Amino acid sequence: MNTVKEKILLLLLGGIAFGCSYTHGKQLKILRTVSKEWKKINQKELKREISDLYRFKFIEKNKKENGLIEILLTKKGELKALNYQLDNLKNKKGKWDGKWRIVAFDIPEKYKRGRDALRQKLKKIGFCKLQKSIFITPYECKKEIGLLVKFFNLNKYVRFGILESIDNENYFEKVFKLI
Repeated sequence: MNTVKEKILLLLLGGIAFGCSYTHGKQLKILRTVSKEWKKINQKELKREISDLYRFKFIEKNKKENGLIEILLTKKGELKALNYQLDNLKNKKGKWDGKWRIVAFDIPEKYKRGRDALRQKLKKIGFCKLQKSIFITPYECKKEIGLLVKFFNLNKYVRFGILESIDNENYFEKVFKLI
């Protein structure tokens, strides 16, 4: 993570991921990670960056009855954090586990803007087009794709899968520079 601002937005997005987690184990893992990362941020920088995020309408403050202030991501902030997370995914190169991640969608015309945004994001983060509405990558990305699909409210129309193999695999290994 590059900047404090980016880190704050990603940590707040982690709160959304916590809410989307169905298992106790995943929730604990998210809580541990978020807690550890918050402690690494310099308090002076944190206050300055939160003020900037509020000014740019990436976050909003909500004062509770007990006097605590709750910081929430706005839709604009969610998109910005998601973009940071997707950029990190694009730059994440590790040892390939031999599996292919596939995103397939059939999105109605009335959701054209969401469909085009999804297609554009998949290309931007390094997915390879298999067909017009089917994209493939060798990198782990289920969580990020889930957040992206949820953000555009396309859950009903998008499928994510993991393939053990695919015909023409040599071609894709060269495209992703795996060999």
